[in-house]
Amino acid sequence: MTKPADITTDPRWQQLSSASANDQFIYAVITTGVYCRPGCPSRQPKPDNVRFFDNALQAEAAGFRPCKRCRPQDTRSDQQNAERITRLCRYIEAAEQEPTLAELANYAGISAYHLQRLFKSTTGLSPKAYAKAYRQQQSAHQLSQRKRNTTITIQFAIGKSSLGKVLVAHNEKGVCAILLDDDAEALRADLQHRFPKASLIQGAADFEEKLQTVIQFIESPTLIFNLPLDIHGTVFQQQVWDALQKIPPGETRSYAEIATLINSPKAVRAVAGACAANHLAVAIPCHRVVRSDGDLSGYRWGIARKKILLERELLSKKT
Repeated sequence: MTKPADITTDPRWQQLSSASANDQFIYAVITTGVYCRPGCPSRQPKPDNVRFFDNALQAEAAGFRPCKRCRPQDTRSDQQNAERITRLCRYIEAAEQEPTLAELANYAGISAYHLQRLFKSTTGLSPKAYAKAYRQQQSAHQLSQRKRNTTITIQFAIGKSSLGKVLVAHNEKGVCAILLDDDAEALRADLQHRFPKASLIQGAADFEEKLQTVIQFIESPTLIFNLPLDIHGTVFQQQVWDALQKIPPGETRSYAEIATLINSPKAVRAVAGACAANHLAVAIPCHRVVRSDGDLSGYRWGIARKKILLERELLSKKT
């Protein structure tokens, strides 16, 4: 515990209201018997009543209790929680079969409810979603590393919509691409670029139904998209795409808001990159993401199409 003759000369006094310093020291107030982290929303105490400590344990040893507003005792458990979640991630990755929530809770020694909240607040994904994303990422990695004698077959078809031509591609798992353009050859070239090792074949007669389902969804955003999707991407990309799918039709979110929703507030540019990497136009609605000032900014398939989609959704919401 430190109390210089003039506490205002202590550099920590200048940082008392700075939340960015909350992992560097703890301060206590002798008149209340409470200790806080820097940046606490409580009223700033008088200098003579302040005592500084290196951490929460020291403050409690001196007889102070934690503030109920800024919860400074949590700073000592942050590292423990991060290590716990890291161990859980390695456990999930090493398991031959996807562990149940109960198995994970038993392994971590905490309740299933607490584990679910802690895991998602740390990684941005539920344990189940993390396991799925990891398996997909591993499968994609193994596929790229392994020389194959056979190629992946992708069926595709191109149709017309009010947004121009639409290409819908489907593999054995589901719809893997929905692309928009005015030129059919450009669409086919785009598909081949996105799946360079795939063998592209024109969809059979029954493929027309899938194509029309996608076109109807483009024209009527209130419809439910019920075709299975085959979504491939990094864990981060899948976090972004999952957040996009939760934006209601007729509403928008900024890139910064999406970054905050997935617990990566500084990853605004990475969010924009994930939107640009989206293979599934409209089904994964990256058109609902705008700049913080409301500007429509970039859209892989053109600003004009983005504007039409948003106006159409807003109109459907009003009616």
